[in-house]
Amino acid sequence: MAVPGFQEIMLPLLQILSENGIYSIGELRRQLVEKLGLSDADVNELLPSGRQTRFSNRFSWASIYLRRTGLIENAEGRKLKITRRGQEALRQAPPRIDLKFLSQYPELAEFRQGSRRTTVIADTGQVDETDSTPEELMDSNYQKLRSALSAELLERVKNCSASFFEQLVVDLLLAMGYGGSRRAAGKAFQTSGDDGIDGTIDEDKLGLDIIYIQAKKWSNTPVDRPTVQAFAGSLEGQRARKGVFITTSRFTPAAKEYVSRIEKKIILIDGERLAQLMIDYNVGVAERSIFVVKRMDEDYFSGE
Repeated sequence: MAVPGFQEIMLPLLQILSENGIYSIGELRRQLVEKLGLSDADVNELLPSGRQTRFSNRFSWASIYLRRTGLIENAEGRKLKITRRGQEALRQAPPRIDLKFLSQYPELAEFRQGSRRTTVIADTGQVDETDSTPEELMDSNYQKLRSALSAELLERVKNCSASFFEQLVVDLLLAMGYGGSRRAAGKAFQTSGDDGIDGTIDEDKLGLDIIYIQAKKWSNTPVDRPTVQAFAGSLEGQRARKGVFITTSRFTPAAKEYVSRIEKKIILIDGERLAQLMIDYNVGVAERSIFVVKRMDEDYFSGE
């Protein structure tokens, strides 16, 4: 099953604590995984940012809200325990403990005012029923912005000149660590049209190996297997082992299947991946805003 939302986690988390009164965070997490019937894959699923698991993030926010409203509290030695208020809440036998349930406690409104988390509680004072944590909302919005930027970049690249596209490819490969010096990389496309190869670039700064390049600035026509196969044949003529085929279009399934089973290593970069790499390596993009999200350093307090 999928990892439940952080609001769905609150009730089972509180029920586990009520059974023993106090648990270490590690044991509480293990008990919660068992109670929810989560698999290893569920527990290890990462947020889009790749920096934290979805379960860990939702567990943390469920415990934060329960602590802030006084249903659980910290105990010595990185442990959590249920409070009298928490026991009273369970005696109400609620089918679900969520932000709507917690709104009966004034501490929730105080927390909202202090943290200004408008994604959790709207300006009208009504509780938002979303089960997304603040980090998940940030990740989701980041992915939307990145997707929009990627589409805008690709459209711009498709409309640029052939010479500019060649320079863009050189800039990207340099940013990714290929080509050694810019002067050496600048010669990448000087062999344009030579036996079906558009250019070459050093694999590393020492020039221990050469990467052969094919670049096609196509709008919508997909790159098919015969075109990729011709590039592979050109590599054979150069006794080369490695190549990169870059296009602003896309590759057909047959073209992808072909490179997956030949001995030579040919990397296919379609328009979508090209735009993503440009974003990752800061080619043709500029930083607009930087947000640093911090979390509690539990190791710092381990010797408390």
